[in-house]
Amino acid sequence: MTFSMKALGLSVALAAFGGAASATECIAPANPGGGWDFTCRQIGKILYDLKLVDAPVQVTNMAGAGGGLAFSTVVNERNDDPDLIVAASSATTTRLAQNAFGGSTADQVRWVGAIGADPGVIVVAADSPYKTLTDLVEAIKADPGSVAFAGGSAVGGFDHMKPLLVLKAAGFTDITKVKYIGVDGGADAITQTVGGHTQAMTGDMSEIVGFINSGEVRALAVLTEDRVPGFEQIPTAKEQGYDVVAVNWRGLYVPGGISDEAFNAWGDKLQKVADSDEWKQAMKDNGLAPFTKVGGNFQAWVDKVIADTKDLSKELGVIQ
Repeated sequence: MTFSMKALGLSVALAAFGGAASATECIAPANPGGGWDFTCRQIGKILYDLKLVDAPVQVTNMAGAGGGLAFSTVVNERNDDPDLIVAASSATTTRLAQNAFGGSTADQVRWVGAIGADPGVIVVAADSPYKTLTDLVEAIKADPGSVAFAGGSAVGGFDHMKPLLVLKAAGFTDITKVKYIGVDGGADAITQTVGGHTQAMTGDMSEIVGFINSGEVRALAVLTEDRVPGFEQIPTAKEQGYDVVAVNWRGLYVPGGISDEAFNAWGDKLQKVADSDEWKQAMKDNGLAPFTKVGGNFQAWVDKVIADTKDLSKELGVIQ
């Protein structure tokens, strides 16, 4: 990643004054094209457009360990950097709940907030023989090894859980036989499926919008209560007989060692992004649903989500 001397100089100067000033970097813990990358680039652009930061936000893609590399880097190397924000989602809390980050815990960072929910989706290639979610479910029930899913989270992560929840709702219990390949980001997962290396992709709406518009994939289900505005052609899993809702919140965390002043400043900025017309348009364009939890109360919500995920993971047999 190349930083301009002007941006670097601004960051150093602001840090010298001790202010929780503008961010110069947003870490997206995956390769370009996925949900975390979308979060950094969209929020970063709007932060600058609204003049909430004084320089364009630089995006660093740091793929590895389903977000674990970025998390450990923040905790161990940049714990007190007030000019760093990191894209986070349900996949992040899922991995933390399952102790997948080598003993790292959620309280090692500070959770700024979530400002949108990315509906879960199950997708196949446009030429797939599976025309409906039931077609896919029945094929797995008949021969669990016949269908492999690709997803942007690691094995046992949130993307992995989505088809398992659907299969469980269908009465299928032998979930350990379901094949899942975790790759670094939704774009890579789509590529695996479109290329015929896997039979289905499990991910989020924002990751597949371009592929839907280009006609390369067929979305069998969206995992929301109701159909998503702008994508009404995609049926919900619930209306197809599978009582599953799985949305991936989109938000940010910051280093755990920053000051309360810096943390609160980021909460205020994220709230302003959430309230902006630009963010509302970005949600509409990318199939996101409104979901805003910002500031101090978000930490308590994250703690509850992690506790619930631990229970669900045990029930699914993902962890002991």
